[in-house]
Amino acid sequence: MTTSKRTIAIVCGGDSSEHDVSLRSAQGLYSFFDKERYNVYIVDFNRLDWRVNLPDGTSTPIDRNDFSFQENGETHHFDYAYITIHGTPGENGLLQGYFDLIGLPYSTSGVLVEALTFNKFVLNQYLRGYGVSVADSLLIRKGYEEVASEDEIEERIGMPCFVKPAADGSSFGVSKVKNKDQLAPAIRKAMLESSDVMVESYLEGTEISIGCYKTKEKSVVLPATEVVTNNEFFDYDAKYNGQVQEITPARLNPDTARRVAELTSHIYDILRCNGIIRIDYIIGKGKGSNGEEVDKIHLLEINTTPGMTLTSFIPQQVKAAGLEMKDVLSDIVENQF
Repeated sequence: MTTSKRTIAIVCGGDSSEHDVSLRSAQGLYSFFDKERYNVYIVDFNRLDWRVNLPDGTSTPIDRNDFSFQENGETHHFDYAYITIHGTPGENGLLQGYFDLIGLPYSTSGVLVEALTFNKFVLNQYLRGYGVSVADSLLIRKGYEEVASEDEIEERIGMPCFVKPAADGSSFGVSKVKNKDQLAPAIRKAMLESSDVMVESYLEGTEISIGCYKTKEKSVVLPATEVVTNNEFFDYDAKYNGQVQEITPARLNPDTARRVAELTSHIYDILRCNGIIRIDYIIGKGKGSNGEEVDKIHLLEINTTPGMTLTSFIPQQVKAAGLEMKDVLSDIVENQF
């Protein structure tokens, strides 16, 4: 007896500066999916132009009424959407709301969680209430740039600091500011990506990134990746042009590695996430209860649609964990059926 395959849409593209990065993630996911188990199509979003790539190399429009498409004169419906859009509308809850309305299961968390994690400032304030350590920060909104003067920002946040879009990805519009004279141009640069800008204090330490996913049967926290770059920070060139050393598993002492894994799992549960997330941390130094030096874990941000190219963090971590990407993806898809 044969069982019909589920039809999977790998949804990529989107409306942010990371459109092309998303296309690369889609290609990675396409290579990872178990084709014996699933019929897999790539669906490219470019604002209101939604198109599915067909096996013959052509593309055809998606009917936005029900997310169906025509192939060889037949109407095809998807069973599941794997969202790999980095930025709007796939990482901020907009697309999730659409899929909820038409009843199509998808790979990410729901509308509220996506909106919350997309805005770094709001997320940090929310998780601070659960005892998660985050950098001090303030929010500047377009049209209200004069709320905090450069002197006030320097006194409150300190120098150096980071200026970044509050509601966008982490590859564009980010600046490391070393003195207050650099604040205004950095804020203008960030506002090209988002109308909300976060000014965040600088955290000294080792940057790591760690993936996590859960299903009804299992809870998996992947080995962390240590990020080493000679750039000022982990910027676009470091991420995508090879100007970085990525060490998986990260060089953490066993107790710190255990605490990072436990915190990652705890945050996943606090937010009630779905699918694979990736959390970035800074591991700094601090004083323990007895005055001894200990590793302090500070959250940077949460990525709910992490990169999925062959060299991205998550595939590296899955391999280091002794797992296969096709099995991980199948676990995530089947968890919702």
